[in-house]
Amino acid sequence: MNAPGFAPELCHAPLLHAAPKVLSFANSFKPQFNCEFMVWRAAVEARLRELVGTMPARCDLNLRVEWRREHPEWEEIRFLFTAEPNAYVPCHLLLPKNGTSPYPTVICLQGHSSGMHISLGRAQTEADAQSIEGDRNFAIQAVREGYAALVIEQRCFGERRDARDASKRHLSSTCHHASMAALLLGRTMIGERVWDVSRAIDALEHIQARSIASVDTSRIGCMGNSGGGTITYFAACLEPRISIAMPSCSVCTFADSIGSIDHCADNYVPGILKYFEMGDLSCLIAPRPLLAVTGRHDAIFPIDAVQSTFRLIQEVYAASGAPDNCRLVIGEAGHRFYADQSWLVFRELSRW
Repeated sequence: MNAPGFAPELCHAPLLHAAPKVLSFANSFKPQFNCEFMVWRAAVEARLRELVGTMPARCDLNLRVEWRREHPEWEEIRFLFTAEPNAYVPCHLLLPKNGTSPYPTVICLQGHSSGMHISLGRAQTEADAQSIEGDRNFAIQAVREGYAALVIEQRCFGERRDARDASKRHLSSTCHHASMAALLLGRTMIGERVWDVSRAIDALEHIQARSIASVDTSRIGCMGNSGGGTITYFAACLEPRISIAMPSCSVCTFADSIGSIDHCADNYVPGILKYFEMGDLSCLIAPRPLLAVTGRHDAIFPIDAVQSTFRLIQEVYAASGAPDNCRLVIGEAGHRFYADQSWLVFRELSRW
């Protein structure tokens, strides 16, 4: 029985929409491209860094190339680096044979899946094959566009999944325990994964400096779908070396997506709605290009909330002085990527 005066329906979107959002674009002021905008932006960045939690201590990359292989359309380099002590990140770097070096590089982040082999288009199960059919073989797409593609294994997936005995895991989600453990350390899983992306860019700089591969570290893009899109967005907010971001099926209001529909624990940043909505955070990406991709019938990122978020992003970009540097691509299906539409806009925005 519910306690007197307790209304279960108020535990969801109504209260979330009513949260104060004290650092939002609307509640702060309507900044123009002057010192006021930059002051607001700095306040947003400082608060976001606090909310995503303590970042790991920087350590030696210990970058180790395991092998190189030739394919008809690209060369593939498998390597590992150390993101933090005892956290090793397996990676695959694909270098196109139809591009011009040094190659712009796109960091490809898989969403909730069995691992980074999805981004490489290498199905291990029937479920993998169905996932790839949703245009999730990002690295293959990028390399065929003439870009280098860096695929990293994100925490909790594939080679970095929960290695505990199955009897100790009480949930099917591979990210739940690690996400909760991150909170015990004053971290978040979003912050940890953003850290890995930042260290992956360090690895690209190391690779370029030591002539392991010819990549252009002044032209780095980041893309991903679903959970990979979420990390793409947050990484672009916190890592200025990302030149262009293409998050897919992830840009929405927090209130209407992760606040109203069951999502995995790794999507949540405690306290974030006290200060801003997802669209407000675009001030940390602007004026760099931002291409949001969504499906009109995505059941977990409702289209109306996606469109309202993008309208806010447009306002923020206009205030930053770069109104033409943000775009929204809407595919006519559900929770997937839309390669044919998106890469055309990516090329236009990146000017690569």
